[in-house]
Amino acid sequence: MGTHVLVPLDGSSQAWAAFDHAVSNHDGGRITTLHVVDPMAGVYSDYGGGGYYDPQIHDQAVERGNELGEDARDRAEEAGVLETTTIDTAVETGPPARTIVQYADENDVDHIVMGSHGRSGVTRVLLGSVAETVTRRSPVPVTIVR
Repeated sequence: MGTHVLVPLDGSSQAWAAFDHAVSNHDGGRITTLHVVDPMAGVYSDYGGGGYYDPQIHDQAVERGNELGEDARDRAEEAGVLETTTIDTAVETGPPARTIVQYADENDVDHIVMGSHGRSGVTRVLLGSVAETVTRRSPVPVTIVR
């Protein structure tokens, strides 16, 4: 049986570069794409200092994760690897770095391949720290793709 590679996907160009790297270098194994829904993305502060949770935002993020998984499968098909490589998708909710490491630990992942940063702006800075944290805490080797 081949290597099980985990690729966290957020839709950024770096995440897709990581996916393409995994597809090119791990033919014959299993690649799982993981979209992590940060529960804090559904919390908004109003001007009065309070906050509220919007479950609709969470549901939209989960749907986005499912769409990214479908896009990954389409990309793998275009690369011609679906006959030899299994592409699985997962969507989990939690703090991104902790969720990625926990998923790897609990699902017999052999290797994590991830982008160096996520989307632009503040999210890019935060997801850059996610890559750093995953690298430090992962129970398996991590490849960072730029």
